[in-house]
Amino acid sequence: MSVRIFIADDDQTIRLLLKRLLEGHNGEWQVCGEADNGRQAVSQVSELHPDVAILDLAMPSMTGLQAAHEIAGNQPDVPMLLISVQQVTKQLEQEARKAGFRGAVVKSSGSEVVKGVEALLRKQRFFVFDESPCVA
Repeated sequence: MSVRIFIADDDQTIRLLLKRLLEGHNGEWQVCGEADNGRQAVSQVSELHPDVAILDLAMPSMTGLQAAHEIAGNQPDVPMLLISVQQVTKQLEQEARKAGFRGAVVKSSGSEVVKGVEALLRKQRFFVFDESPCVA
């Protein structure tokens, strides 16, 4: 049975790289949908019911934090991983948790994205601060 992953990022190249990384990592992982803004992410996650949703922090029309808050309100069972170009600080981690994220990583670290998805699938939290993961 395949794991269905949803990706929301306003950069098409990032979405393509993440899709290749995730689908190449494990033959059972498949990207079931993509969005280039937060509003689309909310709508598509509601329609597609993925096993994991990966959302970029900075997206047009609705940020990743705003989209996650709506997704968590409508579908609290969908684990979400926040990706960002900026380092994950304690403040960002707190904001992400409040919005419903179960993990946050720097998007430039493909290995951390994969580890984050694996942790969320194990029903763990995964926040990476300055290259040191905090798994709970």
